Amino acid sequence: MRVAIVGATGQVGVVLRSILAERAFPVDEMRYLASGRSAGTTLPWDGRDIVVEDAFAADLSGIDVALCSAPASVSRVLSPRLAEAGALVIDNSSAWRMDPDVPLVVPEANASALASIPKGIVANPNCTAMVAIPVFKPLHDAAGLTRLTVASYQAVSGGGVEAVRELAEQLAKTADRAPELTFDGSAVDFPPLSVYPVPIAYNVIPLQFSIVDDGSLETDEEQKYRNESRKILGLPDLAVTCTCVRVPVFTGHSAAVVAEFSRDLSVERATEVLRAAPGVALADIPTPLMAAGGDVTFVGRLRRAQAPHHTEPVQRIPGQEPATRDGQQLKRGAQHSPGRLRR
Repeated sequence: MRVAIVGATGQVGVVLRSILAERAFPVDEMRYLASGRSAGTTLPWDGRDIVVEDAFAADLSGIDVALCSAPASVSRVLSPRLAEAGALVIDNSSAWRMDPDVPLVVPEANASALASIPKGIVANPNCTAMVAIPVFKPLHDAAGLTRLTVASYQAVSGGGVEAVRELAEQLAKTADRAPELTFDGSAVDFPPLSVYPVPIAYNVIPLQFSIVDDGSLETDEEQKYRNESRKILGLPDLAVTCTCVRVPVFTGHSAAVVAEFSRDLSVERATEVLRAAPGVALADIPTPLMAAGGDVTFVGRLRRAQAPHHTEPVQRIPGQEPATRDGQQLKRGAQHSPGRLRR
């Protein structure tokens, strides 16, 4: 199989290369595509150095599968070109997720959507929704999901290489005086900010990306969570309220979730369902460190929500405060691409 990785020099590109090698994916020919800045550099594959090509200048013919991890603005142009040249495109950006002619797939939930790929493009979901869907789908099948109330705690790796660097730099340059922050939030001088509007070290940022100009006061990240969950689960009327928060964790998105169902679902039955669910592992204390480097979503602290104002049954699912789900979004998102090809 002739494979191309678009965005090969980026954070997800590194993980994609690692997973393809780990799983002995049948690659007969590998090509690396990236921005013009990276063109001419080399990256390893199977004991050889492969020259990185300029994605917009390269001849795109002869590619069977293109794993595309580029910004949405680039993907809107490049993914159709790759598809027109004959490649099956697995796109990690937000560009194609809500296109009705592009399947948005989490294999554990809706692999059947791959039966029709009219544009030659398959979309990966937002990283926060992606690690949650393997939990929501079997519970929906068991009891009929009607509403989600979510607070996500998102790792900086979701913001790319520069976000990881910024957190690491802030921690390294302030560690000696960090205890002083106990009494004064301005006690430490942080390095110049480049990715986030405020320091991320020792902090949480309750605004991820941009407020949408539609009067909702939601961010685009929060609306992605709702819209993509609805599409993947096939529940266009699913009520979803999400608050996305960036936290000083390197890798592993977490979430506190309250899920409501149309039919009664006991904690014992929910636990039984999730124990058998593919891509899910139960844990007493699920944490991002536990998830980092792995492929599964860890779930814990299932309990019945105390919500007497609701008339319908309510089931609270995994969380830290008050309920958690943790998943390694970086590797899981990357591994879905080669994983789909095997299905």
